[in-house]
Amino acid sequence: MASWFYASEGKQQGPYPEGQFRDLVAQGVVRPDTLVWSEGMAGWQKAAEIPGLIGGGGAPPMMPAGGPPMMGSGGYAGAGYAGGGGSGGALSVDFGILEFTWRSIVMLIGMCFIIPVPWVFVWYTKWIVSCVKVPGRPNLSFTGNAMTLVPWFFGFIVLAIAIGVIGSALLSNLLLIAQIALYWLLIKWMVANLASNGQPLGLSFSGSVWAYIGWNLLFAISIITIIGWAWVAAAQMRWFCRSIEGTRREIVFKGSGLGILWRGIVAAILSSFIIPIPWVYRWIMNWFASQTELAPRGSLGA
Repeated sequence: MASWFYASEGKQQGPYPEGQFRDLVAQGVVRPDTLVWSEGMAGWQKAAEIPGLIGGGGAPPMMPAGGPPMMGSGGYAGAGYAGGGGSGGALSVDFGILEFTWRSIVMLIGMCFIIPVPWVFVWYTKWIVSCVKVPGRPNLSFTGNAMTLVPWFFGFIVLAIAIGVIGSALLSNLLLIAQIALYWLLIKWMVANLASNGQPLGLSFSGSVWAYIGWNLLFAISIITIIGWAWVAAAQMRWFCRSIEGTRREIVFKGSGLGILWRGIVAAILSSFIIPIPWVYRWIMNWFASQTELAPRGSLGA
């Protein structure tokens, strides 16, 4: 089934499945003069110019495939469906301090009781993902279900208790490896459950579990150097971005180790006063988001 986009007040809306899009036409949301685009079309066209779209029946003429092209009048690039193309831009994060505070308190309380952790984590993730703004991908959301986490989470708890009873140092180290592997599975699951306008983005995380374990071990070793952890963190972020597949735009992290280092020091100092924590958290998240850009494939020459 085709996915459709339409332009409203200079902004791209979509993607919408064929049936839902035709409902928008029937409701008058998409009018004859509305600019629309679907995969297979060379450019944006007025709905009235698409054979059979206004009035039912028919299908648009097939043209070279690609992502939604730059809107000449709207000043934005489409990125719509899972592999969307278009021009680049930096991410951003925006949320209210009060909302962050009460949600964080609820999450911490829920985690103290252990059992609610999967549900509280998914609830919090759904909110924080909705606060992230991605160029060309409106209304970012997270569609993961807490029940997916239940066997991972409680299975790990049972394993940890069993190893604690046995009291083996070797098994304790294996438990740490298992924990890192579970974090890797969590990342893959989270990336795969990102959506835009209610439609799955079709993204996947291709980084191997061994590479992820290696990065974590390197980070642990780098702490010995006092400051080296920041450069390792920056390199790991670049690896993470390169490992996300399913988009025609490259995801690039441009933050430096030095930028992470001094912000980390400032954040640690301010957070020691407790009250500034929400503002510090938003500041750090905004910086990481601003350093994460979507660039057209091949534009970086590498």
